[in-house]
Amino acid sequence: MTDDNLLPFCFPVVHRKKITAAFDGGRISSDGGVMLLAQAERRLGIADQLARVIPDERDASRVVHRLPDILRARIFAIACGYEDADDLDRLRFDPALKLACGRLPDTGRDLCSQPTVSRWENAPSLRDLIRLMGVMVDLYCASYTVSPAAVTLDIDDTVDVVHGHQQLSLFNAHYDERCFLPIHVYDTATSRPVAVLLRPGKTPSGIEIRGHLRRLVRRIRKHWPATRITIRGDGHYGRPEVMEWCDENGIDFIFGLPGNAVLDRLVEETADDIRTRRALDQKPCLRGFAETSYQAKSWNTDRRACARIEATTQGLDIRFVVTSIETGSAEHIYGTLYCARGQAENLIKLHKAQLASDRTSCRSPLANQMRLILHTAAYWLMLTLRDAIPKAHALATAEFNTIRLRLLKLGARVVEMTSRVRLAFAAACPDATLIRHIAAALMPAGP
Repeated sequence: MTDDNLLPFCFPVVHRKKITAAFDGGRISSDGGVMLLAQAERRLGIADQLARVIPDERDASRVVHRLPDILRARIFAIACGYEDADDLDRLRFDPALKLACGRLPDTGRDLCSQPTVSRWENAPSLRDLIRLMGVMVDLYCASYTVSPAAVTLDIDDTVDVVHGHQQLSLFNAHYDERCFLPIHVYDTATSRPVAVLLRPGKTPSGIEIRGHLRRLVRRIRKHWPATRITIRGDGHYGRPEVMEWCDENGIDFIFGLPGNAVLDRLVEETADDIRTRRALDQKPCLRGFAETSYQAKSWNTDRRACARIEATTQGLDIRFVVTSIETGSAEHIYGTLYCARGQAENLIKLHKAQLASDRTSCRSPLANQMRLILHTAAYWLMLTLRDAIPKAHALATAEFNTIRLRLLKLGARVVEMTSRVRLAFAAACPDATLIRHIAAALMPAGP
């Protein structure tokens, strides 16, 4: 049977010369920049760490593809924009991807195919996944050279619409979809992921959130026993069970607080002053802040509540947060500390939209959680690559899609010779200087 990809096709004539093309260029890769990801992966050792906690009961004498190599190929493919495992049916022959996975482009064995990847995505048990999640938390802690004095962890969930009958999927009236609502936890100050957890498509209860945080903080405390941890989230994470647990374990928190008539009455004096001054000065908008002590019926004690009050020509808009932090003004608590959690939304977008981590189409929730772990590993590689870019460069704060387009999607001819392998990139590559710098920055110090 003829492979249609080998048949020539045509483009419009230029200067009366016919233009034909075919996919017969030989050992050319369209993802030459994957070698930069290979350097990042070698520095972090993600694939080896993940493979170490997954039982491999195969007969060692018959193993063709080692488990770290299988995970490495899958993670590299995700980072390069190939989120589906069946893309590896063709990518397994790609010379640059083979080289990134430690195999020679011509004489080396081809990489694993989709069935092998899918079997291992479905292989881990619940206990295995718990250990894999622990590896990701350990990776986050190891990203600091010394224990930080304090960290702020942002926790939030995001909608993950399902396309079939996946287990744990539920109909959510807010989104009007059957979906998952996986929880993401980030260190927003450094853009580093801490944990990503698949869960049903419903709002988490206080007991559920408390359980997740207990396991997460316990793992972090093994590395950083003296680090001050602050948990930050929106209103449905500020549950009584969560705040009481934070108080008992020395964890600071700042959560959104839904407004009500009692809270509005407690800040009415400040709100009326702001409203009046706006009207007298005829300003389109005037903002102010207030704080009060408040105890809901379900809370076990009074807590500090801070309000952002904004008067406009349309009326008053008041937003509240509740916090255990006793220092700092209400303006600092809301405007500086709480509003900074908006960056977590951007990080979730990088994870979900730009690395396609919402491709949770397996029926089993265990396999879907495994996919989230692999996509988080790809996130780490992209973040490490971006961190190696000089801070003054325009790409130092670029999104992952831009980095992929500029630094990974590079055509390269791969030539294997007797004593070396040579990658020939385009002479007109506009980011040649930057790629040289990143390659040198990620070069391991040892052999």
